[in-house]
Amino acid sequence: MREPPSPEPTVDPDGPRRVIAHCDIDAFYASAELLRRPDLRGLPLVVGGLGPRSVVTTASYEARRFGVDSAMPMARARALCPTAVVIPPDMAYYRDISVAVWTMVRERFDVVQQAGIDEAYVDLTALEKPLTAMREAIAAVEEATGMVISAGIGPNRLVAKTTSGAAKPRGFAVLSREQACAAFADASVRKLGGIGPRTAERLAELGITTIGELQRRSTEQLTTGVGTGAGPRLHALAHFIDHSPVQVDREIKSCSRETTFPEDITDPGQILAALDALSEQLARDLERKDLAGRTIGIKVRFADWTTKTRAFSVDDPTRDPETIRSTARMLLEREAIDAPVRLLGVRSATFEEAPPRKARARRDEAQLTLPL
Repeated sequence: MREPPSPEPTVDPDGPRRVIAHCDIDAFYASAELLRRPDLRGLPLVVGGLGPRSVVTTASYEARRFGVDSAMPMARARALCPTAVVIPPDMAYYRDISVAVWTMVRERFDVVQQAGIDEAYVDLTALEKPLTAMREAIAAVEEATGMVISAGIGPNRLVAKTTSGAAKPRGFAVLSREQACAAFADASVRKLGGIGPRTAERLAELGITTIGELQRRSTEQLTTGVGTGAGPRLHALAHFIDHSPVQVDREIKSCSRETTFPEDITDPGQILAALDALSEQLARDLERKDLAGRTIGIKVRFADWTTKTRAFSVDDPTRDPETIRSTARMLLEREAIDAPVRLLGVRSATFEEAPPRKARARRDEAQLTLPL
C-alpha cells in the first residue's frame, strides 16, 4: 500500500489560473526529411552524422520501435536497426521549416516562447476557448507545412511539457496539476524537466526512482538527502508546481559554434584551421542575429574528455570575423595543447549594441584592399 504524499506547501500551489500549452513537433528532423523524401515514409529513418562518433539527432517512430532514440551513438542505432535509412542533418533546411511553423503560431497567439527549433510554449489564458484555438492552430500548421504538432495543456509549463511528451505522436492532452501528479506517479523522475542524470543518481541512492516516490518525501527529507536548496525545488517538481511565466522574448546570453572531430587531432595546423572556420561561422551567426559581444571564448575538449574553457574581453562589442579569429587564436596559443583534441568551440557573450553597420562596412572594405 502506498504511503500518502507528503503535505504540500501552505501557499496556493497553483497560483492564479493559467492555461499553458507546450507544442512539440513530432520527430521534427525526420518529419522534415519526409517532406522531400516521401518515398521513405513508413521506413525506419534516422537523422544524424555519419562519422564514428556521431549521435542520433532524431529518429522516425518506425526506427524508435527498434529502440533507436535521440542522442544515442549512431553505431548503437545501426546495431539496433541495421535496415535504418541514415540521413545527415541539414540544419539550414530545418531552420526554414521551423521559422514557418512558429511564425504561423505567433500569428494566432500573442504570448509564444520558443524553447527550441521544434518546441514552444503558448499562454492561452486570455482566450475564451483556448482548446479550440489550439486545435485549429495545429490543424492549420499541418495543412500549410506538413508538420504535426503534439500539444500538452495544463495550468503551468511543467505540466504542459510533461504531458506533451507523453502524448506523442499526434497527441493532444489536457491535465490539471493534480491529474499530472497521479498520471505520472509511476514514471521515472527523469521525466521531470529539471532532473538530470546526476540528480537522478542521487535520488536513486535514497530509494527514489519514480515521481510518486519523490512525492512521498518531504522537503526536509529531500534537503537532507540531496543537499541544501535542492529540497524545495525537487518537492515542487514532484507535485508539478511551477510558476514560471511564458515569456515572449528570451534574452540571448551567448552564441557559440563548436565541432567534434571524427578522429582526435594533434596537428597544430588542423586545430588552427578548425578554429578559424568556427570563428567565421560564429561571426556570420552574430551578423544574422544582429548581435555583438565583448567576450570571446574558446572551449577545448581532449581525448580523455578533459575540457578547458578560456575567455577574453575586447574593448568594444564586435562581430568582426577577424577580431573573433585573432582573439580565439590568442586564447588557444596560451594553452599548452599537448594531448589529442576531440572537440573545439568558439563563443561570444556579453552582448551590447554593435557599431553602426555603415562604419563596419567601410572597415571591411578597407581590409579587403590590404596586401596579403
